[in-house]
Amino acid sequence: MKAVILNKNFQLEDSFTKKPQPKNNEILIQIKASGFNPIDYQMLENELERKLISSPILGRELSGIIVDKGNDVTQFNIGDEVFCGSGSMGSNGTYAEYIAVPENIAVHKPKNISFEQAAAIPSAGMTALQIFTRLNLNKTETILITGAAGGVGSFLIKLLLADDHKNITATVGTEQNRDILLKMGVNSHQIINYKEGSLAENILKSNKNKPLDIGIDLVGNHISEIIAAVLKINGLYVDVTALTTKKSRETLFNKGNLIMNISNYAYGMTKNYDYYKNSLNKITELIENNSITPPHYHIVGDLSLETVLKAQDMLKNNQTKGCKLIMIH
Repeated sequence: MKAVILNKNFQLEDSFTKKPQPKNNEILIQIKASGFNPIDYQMLENELERKLISSPILGRELSGIIVDKGNDVTQFNIGDEVFCGSGSMGSNGTYAEYIAVPENIAVHKPKNISFEQAAAIPSAGMTALQIFTRLNLNKTETILITGAAGGVGSFLIKLLLADDHKNITATVGTEQNRDILLKMGVNSHQIINYKEGSLAENILKSNKNKPLDIGIDLVGNHISEIIAAVLKINGLYVDVTALTTKKSRETLFNKGNLIMNISNYAYGMTKNYDYYKNSLNKITELIENNSITPPHYHIVGDLSLETVLKAQDMLKNNQTKGCKLIMIH
């Protein structure tokens, strides 16, 4: 099968490799579309993320059609349209024509969306749903979301608004991203451009000059320090990046703030596949009953090294314009 492979020199290249064969509990999927995520290039650059590489073929989410299945598979038939976050649980990554995955991490594709829209969901959708579920919010709590127009942020805002949570302050970096959040239903005074003026002051001003209850960090580094500064005493810092700084950790400690780490990896490492199936089934239900809309997406190209490198460059340079980047197969 055709694939984009990580060679011995740790460089990506176009290649061909053997098509995987499904094990007894696995389905073989012909991939129709796959999504790009920051972790795809972070695996090449970051020692912590590099430990997650389980195959020379990268890529962690997909949609497609089942073309073969193991003897013990009971939930799917050949020809079924499915989507899933494969993570490190598949035979290989999603920069390939085919992948074999445990049947228990896949679900049927929502009937009312395309393969491209479905491939845009798993990573961002499951992360956002985990944040939303674990927060167990009440309607009065004030929430700061940084990097709010990105995949996780925009998905989380859809979940919050669908559940009638309105006390949201969101940071963006462009007017285009501000418009995206406005169209989703976020109020103008709650959207802060982090490039304009004092970010900490502007965040507090959006919340009637009061510190916030919850800060959800989708950016990290310097932004983690801003979140720590604007959180209330005993507030909650939600870490989705593992990119806090020494200064932010000191501030969070001094304020007695709780830290909630968000990770989908834990469930894969412990083979708790119900987490993946239940999360995607919940998202499917919300999409099929029109409670939330699927992500906006941008097709970067077809299955090739050129497409992968272009998508990774767009992610690094924040050129996604609020869209999930997709590769078609």
